[in-house]
Amino acid sequence: MDSKSTGFAALLTRASEAETSADPSSVMTLLADMDGPDGGFTAYRSTFAEGAVGAPAHFHTKATELFFVISGALQVLVGEEITVLNAGDFLAVPPNTPHAFAAAPGRTADVLFVFTPGMARFDYLRLLGSVMRGEADPKKIAESSERYDNHYVDSPVWREAIAAS
Repeated sequence: MDSKSTGFAALLTRASEAETSADPSSVMTLLADMDGPDGGFTAYRSTFAEGAVGAPAHFHTKATELFFVISGALQVLVGEEITVLNAGDFLAVPPNTPHAFAAAPGRTADVLFVFTPGMARFDYLRLLGSVMRGEADPKKIAESSERYDNHYVDSPVWREAIAAS
């Protein structure tokens, strides 16, 4: 397909040229961040250390979030249900569905994340890394929730699962 039918030209991100954002428990490799007339997409890869917590319970009002586990295992909350995704597993979380994720207990995880329709999210991912490294105030994440369509919610089920890990 050409850019006339899709709203954007083909995009290639070489591994050697991809930006990374690291914090004490994970490395995010930023792959694609495209706004477009038809919605665009955002894609990044995260590698989580053993026991690393990814994201607290949250939802998106516009985007579907896609998860593909490349290796290891990822513990996820979807709604009120917790499950473990293993290498090769795929999960699509539709808008307005609370979800959270972390490396499964005693495991590492390497995961490809895609948001569609996308919006420019790389600045949000950079902010997360800055907060995790202690370089930015965590309040900035809450202040950015509307801009990046990340709406945090309380999940007793998720809190208990993380505490048990």
